[in-house]
Amino acid sequence: MAAENTMKTEVSVAASFISSLLSSSDSLTEEQLQIFTQTLTDALLEHYQHHWFPQAPCRGSGYRCLRINRKMDPLIEKAASAVGFTQEQLFSLLPVELTLWVDPYEVSYRIGEEGSTCVLYKSSPPRPKSATSADTSSHRKEKLKTRRSNRSRSFDAMERSLS
Repeated sequence: MAAENTMKTEVSVAASFISSLLSSSDSLTEEQLQIFTQTLTDALLEHYQHHWFPQAPCRGSGYRCLRINRKMDPLIEKAASAVGFTQEQLFSLLPVELTLWVDPYEVSYRIGEEGSTCVLYKSSPPRPKSATSADTSSHRKEKLKTRRSNRSRSFDAMERSLS
């Protein structure tokens, strides 16, 4: 379940993007679009459940890729069938070639094989919870003292050798 919580934003962005492509036509009602989006979101969350690695975002990216290329992506087709849409209707509304990558911290797409990759969503990974800022500050001060102390000893030794 923890993985599901961390991927909800990315999955929601991906499902909304596909839905927005379908909404450009008057073929679906607002209610059908909502059902499509929710069904696709649920399908993606389930499909990605054991293939979501925030610590290694590229790992499993091929598995999380939605693809239309003379063949409809089965997850998109599943969501469309929930609103009574056929594969032929999908092909008439969606780009002939579409690649949508849903990765931790980024959702991007490309239309056509030679098209540019466009980013729909991007965020930064959370910073690792290491030492607190107070610990870090005291650590830096200690390190600086040690350096100064070592320099003083080196300088004293150099002075004695010159005398």
